[in-house]
Amino acid sequence: MINLRTTMAASLAALMAMPAAAQETVVWWDFLAGGDGVRMKSLIEQFNEEHPEIQIDGTTLEWGVPFYTKVRTSAAVGQGPDVMTYHLSRLPLALEEGVLSPITDEDMQVAGLSEEDFFPSALEAAKGPDGQLYAVPFDIHSIVLYYNKSYLEGTDYLDENGELTGIDSLESFEAALQAAAANGANPPLSYQTGGEGGVWRIFYTLLAQQGGEFIVDGEVLPGDNADKAVTALQTMRHWAEEGWTPEQAEYEASVALFSSGQSAFQINGVWEVPTQVDMAEAGTLGYEWGAVQVPTLMGTEATWADSHAFAIPVQGDEEMSPEKREAVMTVIGWMEEHAIQWASAGHIPAYRPITESDEYQQMEPNATYASLADTAVFDPRDPIAGVASPVYDQALNIMVPAIAGYLSPEDAVAQMQSDLSGMMQ
Repeated sequence: MINLRTTMAASLAALMAMPAAAQETVVWWDFLAGGDGVRMKSLIEQFNEEHPEIQIDGTTLEWGVPFYTKVRTSAAVGQGPDVMTYHLSRLPLALEEGVLSPITDEDMQVAGLSEEDFFPSALEAAKGPDGQLYAVPFDIHSIVLYYNKSYLEGTDYLDENGELTGIDSLESFEAALQAAAANGANPPLSYQTGGEGGVWRIFYTLLAQQGGEFIVDGEVLPGDNADKAVTALQTMRHWAEEGWTPEQAEYEASVALFSSGQSAFQINGVWEVPTQVDMAEAGTLGYEWGAVQVPTLMGTEATWADSHAFAIPVQGDEEMSPEKREAVMTVIGWMEEHAIQWASAGHIPAYRPITESDEYQQMEPNATYASLADTAVFDPRDPIAGVASPVYDQALNIMVPAIAGYLSPEDAVAQMQSDLSGMMQ
């Protein structure tokens, strides 16, 4: 007769003798600072707590050119991370440099994701010209129009619920600026007038709202796109000449003008939503506010946007092991499924099941401006464009002087065409 106790003891001893499953360490790089960094670190900690078999080893590097330079050099020698955050606007440069590993259908299945889960605007920006996916979008971050309700009381621009209304053209927007100025706003509109980011995002929005394109078939502002670019710069210059916008305001100063209650409107990224929320909760804001999709000022519904995404860099001549790749895709899938926490930073989750969830739909003002995900216009699909690129340099070196009156919009457009065309040869 088999001794049950002896059999169980032998089985237990055999199990104890078996080697433990190897823990996979996923090396992670990001460029996320401030509130974004805090939220991402919290997500990483939560993932590590829930997944003892996979541990994320995270490092935060300097945003912008330093980050992308380090990615390029590390990929060449096989010393990069297993996964990293990446701006989709820099995807064309990454493809030219060959630093990204394609994301396959099998990868997506491991992550529990499908392409249909994502907003088309972000998904398209994550693909190469051949339709191959090279990154998994995490969010859509765009500029929005913030407004201080106190300057709009008694005007035609607040409805009975205290929400912004009546702005559906350039004329009506400028009339709202005049009304706000008459109510004491000084300046009525704040944005980063002295830096490349704020200037480019508004310029590109106004260009796209005219149906314009910045780069077409390797040419900078060809045909009537140049005229549309002139119109965009003339509009921004007019705002400056009327005293509706600040002179040469750096980013922090432009934010302070609105958050201190001096400006009635602010055009800035969704990432400033937490600033407003935190100040309101602390009782230091002093006014009621809202945020909406940038109104259609020039005929076409369009807004500049970019995406934070997850990408897998190449590792020199080395191939990532199947076990490591499975762990990486598990990380990416988990992050997408927990993107509601990332949404608290103001971002619109690119993963539609989160954006369409009841929890997100109750998140304001995020749910109000989430409609822009369908009309988002990403930066030109070219290696010289995107965040921290030569195109952004042109915004600082040429557009800013034109808006300030030191250069005509026509000359500014001609100079941009000349400078950037030379870089594309």
